[in-house]
Amino acid sequence: MLGRRVIVEAFLRWIETAKTGDRARAANALGRAYLQSEMSADERAAAEMAMTFLLDDPSPRVRLALAEAIAWSPDAPRSLILSLAEDQPEVACHAVTCSPLLSDADLVDLAARGNGATRMLIAARAHVTRPVSAALAEVGDEEELLCLLENDGAVISSLSLKRIAERLGDCCDIRNLLLDRSDLPADARQLLTQHISNALIGLPLVQAAIGLQRLQRISREATEAAIVSIAGDIAPREIPDLVQHLRLNGRLTPSFLMHALCAGKVDFFAGAIVDLTACSERRVRSILATGRMHAVRALYESAGLPRNISVIFVEATMLWRDAARKAPGSVLGNVCGRLLEKFRHHDAHGAIGELLDLVEKLHVNEQRQSARVYAALAAA
Repeated sequence: MLGRRVIVEAFLRWIETAKTGDRARAANALGRAYLQSEMSADERAAAEMAMTFLLDDPSPRVRLALAEAIAWSPDAPRSLILSLAEDQPEVACHAVTCSPLLSDADLVDLAARGNGATRMLIAARAHVTRPVSAALAEVGDEEELLCLLENDGAVISSLSLKRIAERLGDCCDIRNLLLDRSDLPADARQLLTQHISNALIGLPLVQAAIGLQRLQRISREATEAAIVSIAGDIAPREIPDLVQHLRLNGRLTPSFLMHALCAGKVDFFAGAIVDLTACSERRVRSILATGRMHAVRALYESAGLPRNISVIFVEATMLWRDAARKAPGSVLGNVCGRLLEKFRHHDAHGAIGELLDLVEKLHVNEQRQSARVYAALAAA
């Protein structure tokens, strides 16, 4: 014990008068000796105590030299690493980005209590676990989350990706990185399409050229079309989450449901009806596939569709069944065209008129797409 005290006291007397450069070199040498040299227990304890005193050195150069020497090692004193990780950024960077001694709990705590520079360092670690990514998703700013999303070593859960989309989906760079991910959940992808629409609506030049009311309608229709497209590409296990997200955000409107039905997004449409009616999936699918007209109508009205609108949905369902059997490759055109013909002389006002207007737009778009395909084949 006496030998340890003498060593430490001598070291402290020396650093009181030593120049900054000399103290920094001594700190680095002491750290490397602690990790690489054969030391007795007393010598190791003395070295650890001396390094602990160096944490209070007024010069960041000294603390940086110590961090450079020990931050990478699993054998460094954990108490020193924790202290260095909360130092100013140029000192903390080694401990935060490199140290294997920092647990998920340590990193989450640092993310919550630290500043943006600290969170950036955490996001840049070679390996970032789900819990740490979740903490960054919750409190990180744009630059920190850009760093996280660009880090191939970061494991980010679906919930965290959605949280990032909710918080910073209006940032173009964040949005692009999210949309490029194959693991982005469908509900988060839908959120980003809404952010894009909101950004378009907010442009004064576009408002002046088109008019706000028309722009809002175009944006709504484009968003619905994007969601229907997303709904057709997702895995069945994602459908309930997407449906619930859309319902909570008021997106399961009659026009949207009609779009999904006419487009033949059967799995998604069935999932939406399951959510709206609280019926079992098996029963809903059975009624949609083989149920008689009155059963289908009762199902739609239990989902909240008014009686005058439910008639159109029942007819669309019957047409879809027939079209799917005869020509599965052109379901949308068949259903929309025949539905318009069926209700051509219907008193189309209010909600019914809006619904039939949507069907007509879908029909026109399908005809244009068919014409493009025909032209391309003719020119080949």
